[in-house]
Amino acid sequence: MTDPSQRKRGTPPEPLAVRIDVAATMIGLSRSKIYELIEEGAITSVKVGRSRLIPVASLHAFLAAQPRQ
Repeated sequence: MTDPSQRKRGTPPEPLAVRIDVAATMIGLSRSKIYELIEEGAITSVKVGRSRLIPVASLHAFLAAQPRQ
């Protein structure tokens, strides 16, 4: 994440975690596949009340661990 003093005015900070549907859109997978990856332990999630959040760092780590083709 960028240092807040270097951020342009009016630009919101990068989120630390996102909901399932946003995570799916971010990496181009379906919501069902995101839930499968959570069950497999490939992506971590956090339950806050009734909401399930995916740390953005977990998405980056998942993609970085995938074999390159």
